[in-house]
Formats: sequence, C-alpha cells, structure tokens
Amino acid sequence: MLEINRTGILIKPNNARVLFRPFQFVGEGRYLKIIARVLSLTEEEADEQAKSILAEFEGRHYQLSRYFLKRFEDIKPYIFTDAEISMTRRIVLGSYFTMEYALESAALFNPSMVWHPDQNDLPEGSRRFVVSLRAVGEGHLSSLSFHTGIVDNKNQITLDEDSPFVTAPDPVPHTTYEKKLFVRKLQELVQTSDGQFSNAPPELLILLPDTFTLTELQQAVETLRRANRNKPAEFDLSVKGVMMLALANYEIEYPANTNLTERIIFPYSPTEQNGIEDARFVRFTDDDGSVRYYATYTAYDGRVALPQILETEDFTHFRVSTLNGPEVRNKGMALFPRKINGLFAMISRQDNENIYLMYSDSLHFWYTKQILLKPTYPWEFVQLGNCGSPIEIDEGWLVLSHGVGAMRKYSIGAFLLDKNDPGKVLGRTREPILSPNAQEREGYVPNVVYSCGGVIHGRELIVPYAMSDYASSFFTVSVDDVLEAMN
Repeated sequence: MLEINRTGILIKPNNARVLFRPFQFVGEGRYLKIIARVLSLTEEEADEQAKSILAEFEGRHYQLSRYFLKRFEDIKPYIFTDAEISMTRRIVLGSYFTMEYALESAALFNPSMVWHPDQNDLPEGSRRFVVSLRAVGEGHLSSLSFHTGIVDNKNQITLDEDSPFVTAPDPVPHTTYEKKLFVRKLQELVQTSDGQFSNAPPELLILLPDTFTLTELQQAVETLRRANRNKPAEFDLSVKGVMMLALANYEIEYPANTNLTERIIFPYSPTEQNGIEDARFVRFTDDDGSVRYYATYTAYDGRVALPQILETEDFTHFRVSTLNGPEVRNKGMALFPRKINGLFAMISRQDNENIYLMYSDSLHFWYTKQILLKPTYPWEFVQLGNCGSPIEIDEGWLVLSHGVGAMRKYSIGAFLLDKNDPGKVLGRTREPILSPNAQEREGYVPNVVYSCGGVIHGRELIVPYAMSDYASSFFTVSVDDVLEAMN
C-alpha cells in the first residue's frame, strides 16, 4: 500500500489580491455622461475627490495614479473640449474608468511546480520552487499566478508569504514577424479552425515585407480595407485569423524589483479572452546545456480551446506563442524536459480519452502522434490524461496521470516510459496514487484531485494538487513506492 503524505498546506483564494483593470461601457453615451459629470466639478471639488480616491485605493496598488492618467488618455477622445484639464482632474476622470478585479476570488487550482531559477542562499539539501496556479475571478475569467517556497533536506515544504500587491503589465506584440513562418502558422490555423477562419487575401501578403511589425500589418490591412469598402463583412472575415494570430504572439515583462508572487499573466490576446487555463511548466535543458522554462497551456476564447506555449528564462520576461500543426488539438499537452533522440517530445490527448506521444523537430509545429495509453482500470474508464510533464529518473520517464471514473471522479495515477524510447510503457499504477478524500471532494467541481506537474527531491515525489477546483495543496510519496505499485 502506498504511503501518501498529505502535507495539509493550503493555497486558497485570497479576495484581497486585486489588480486594476479598465472599467468599460457599451455605447458612447455612457462615456460622455460620466465625463460631463466629472467636468462639472469645481477644481476644489475635483481636488477633494482625488485625495479621497487615492487615500482609499492607492495603498492596494503600485503606481495607481500613473494608471489613472493612462486611462485618462484612453478616454480623451470622448472629451468635447480642448480646454486644458488639470492633472488632478485627469486622475479623477481616469479613476471613473478603472475598476478593481479580484483575480482569484473564486478559485486557485491546477498547480504546476518547477525548481526556481534562483537557488542561491539556501541551507544544504534545500531547494527553492515556483508553483503556478490557475486563478479564477469574477466572470469565471482565468489568469496565471505564482507562489514560491522551499523544500528542505527532509522534504518539508514551506511556502513564502505572498505579496499583497499584484501586477499585470501591458503585453506587447512580438517586435517583428517573419512572413514565411507567419504564413505557415496561418495556414495551419485555417486548416484546424473548423471553418472559423478563412485564408488571408493574397494581396495582403504581397504588401508585407519578409519581416514585418504589427504596425506594418495593421497599415496593410487598413489599405486593403479601404479597397474593399463595398464588401466589409467579407473582408473582415478574411483578415480575422491574420489579426488573431498576430496578437496571440506577444511578450510580457515585469519590473525586476517586483516579487514573483506579484506577477500575474492576465488574458490578453483574442484567443485568451475567456481565460488562460492549466499551464504545465517544465524546466527544459537544451542540447547545448542552456536552460529555459516552457509552459503549455489552454487559451480559451469562449468557444474554442487552443493550445499555446509560453517561455521564460527568469520568470520576469515571458514570450507567448501559438502552437501549430494538425495535432495541436484539445487540452493537456505536456513537454518533455529535454529532446529525445534530437527531437522535441510531448505527451498529449487529442481525443478526450487516450494518452498520446508526439515528436517534432520544431517546438511550434506538431504533425504526428502515436497512441500510448488507453483507459484500462475502473478509476480511468471515462478518460485518461497527464498531470504534467514527464520527470526523468534512473528507471525511465515517470509521468503523473489523471483518470476519470464513475460519477466523474478524478484521481491521480502514474506510469513509467522507457528513457530512450518513450513509446514503450514499462509500467502503470493499477490503482490511483491519490483520490479525493472527504475534505477534498467538496468544491466548485466535486470529486476532483488534479495536478499540472510535480518535482522529485531525492527519491521523494512532491506534487501540488487541486482539490475540487477550489484550492490547492501538496502531497509527497516515495518514488520507489510508486514504482513498486506499477504492474
């Protein structure tokens, strides 16, 4: 019998962690009325309002006044006068078009754990880690948040205290796009979109240089829009995929002096407008020994779930890109932590049921797959999936899995793959490693335990896991015991 140690550590939603976002309205009339009311204040009244607003909210955020001024610039086109507006009144105007958003007020779940890039100043035998979590707030909008902590030489876990502040800087599109690669990605997007997108107008591609910026793309689109003004709906459909693809490839950079727990990756691109879901982080070592972190995740626009990938070296600068190819489908893609026989390798599940293995010579394009595991035992009869990237041990590749059984109950298991040929399954657990107990089965989605990736410290498997899509915790188990439980 496996000895599972539930640590009792709880990472739960914190309503006090709020970020500022635009407060937007439908229709020009609302903007005009609010602006007129603020402009009707005397300068003394505006000054009092500014002092009151900043006294109430400035202690909860970094650089709030600066953001109010940015929002003022956003709504400036609605102001019906060229008269000079004081800095105080600009701050007040900006505040009326800003709102607080409690990004994790509903849930904090589906964690993924990797070793922190900074392992300095630690006691011997201890390691620092990063845990990413899916944070869900108002409107069931999912973003990505981070927690940090330390595992000591006895495998005891200590979480760092979270910063009360959170920040989500404005992403920027990729500086440049290579036309050849962009067109290849666009063709794949059209082929796999089930008719949602159509091919780009050939004349648009002719207008673009071999390397182009988003501004150049927008200018080319606007030039053709004027030429197609007699059929605007048809033209907008033809460029929909082009603009979505461009905006889905972007970068984020946080101030270096911010705490990692303050950094939030918030939905930005059209593919993410309903959320960023279930990031599976992996510490990837390339053939030349360089290390970077990748995370495959699901971008959801309210209709289509699209796998995407982000990468970072330091958790300060992130680069987000689309994944392409006919096998980039469904959820739960998990990258191996190094190349296998010169190829990138990925665990996937394209059919909502089985686990597959994929290889590619390009990180961003995936064309083929092979079946790896099918539901076999009662606890996984409904479907199988991975719970994070494979972990390399002496015996092979250890992969955490999830299985769905009767009453949609989710449990966590494991299987072992051959180190040189991951297509060979060396063993799998007949029974789950972890199933929801009485304290874990109640929540937003009952009867679920789920993880997006754990680590090994010594010969101990350390796994963060979500409890019924509400909060998260950790369990530990001996790697040797897990291997012994396999058949």
